[in-house]
Amino acid sequence: MPTLSAAIITLNEEDRIREALDSVRFADEIVVVDSGSADRTVEICREFTDKVFVETWRGFAGQKNAAVERTTGDWVLSIDADEQVTAELAGEIRGVVSSGGPRDGYLVPRRNFFGGTWVRHGGWYPDYTLRLFRRGKGQFAERRVHEAVTLNGGRVGRLRSPLIHRTYEGVGDYLRRMDRYSTLAAEELRARGRRARWFDLVLRPPAVFLRNYVLRAGFLDGRTGLIAAGLTSAYTFSKYAKLAEMGRAE
Repeated sequence: MPTLSAAIITLNEEDRIREALDSVRFADEIVVVDSGSADRTVEICREFTDKVFVETWRGFAGQKNAAVERTTGDWVLSIDADEQVTAELAGEIRGVVSSGGPRDGYLVPRRNFFGGTWVRHGGWYPDYTLRLFRRGKGQFAERRVHEAVTLNGGRVGRLRSPLIHRTYEGVGDYLRRMDRYSTLAAEELRARGRRARWFDLVLRPPAVFLRNYVLRAGFLDGRTGLIAAGLTSAYTFSKYAKLAEMGRAE
């Protein structure tokens, strides 16, 4: 029978890694690559698997590829420490693996939560992302941030059941991470030769807000939808402001 490996990367995730690992118990193998946690993350992971490796941080994509490379199953399921596979999604995945496909990779809808609330609109759902693929067919593209799996040929299908994503605990959590992610995103743009223009700072942030809050019906999520759209707009401004600052520094 075809086998399934679950691949996860960690760093100081003791508060939530247990739920993530428990949700992939159905996999034939669990592989964890940690980048030097100072809490109980590694100890907790070893309760679920003996395939726990500690490696120097090499970026999000590099770290996830390191986990994928250590898997031995016919199929790989990549999840993050703040995600959980639902029982319905586990059933769908088992069906794909046992039947051998027929696709080489599968997009999974993510149910994103902000402060404990499922954000249903504003571009936050279904948020399809490729997470299940044949081993040897997929890998994470080398990017500084917003890394995603790319298939080396083959066809892509879609699963129906959601992956739970406990995205942000609240506004403070978003702002703390926004500083790091916006820097990485600005560096990615700079590496591709992009420069910040006046309209990136003046027009792009409000355009992002209007797209998510109005066109994508974020207003239907009430106060949470308003906050989510505002923070996404702030992230956009931060990213291009840092890109402009990098240009001036050079």
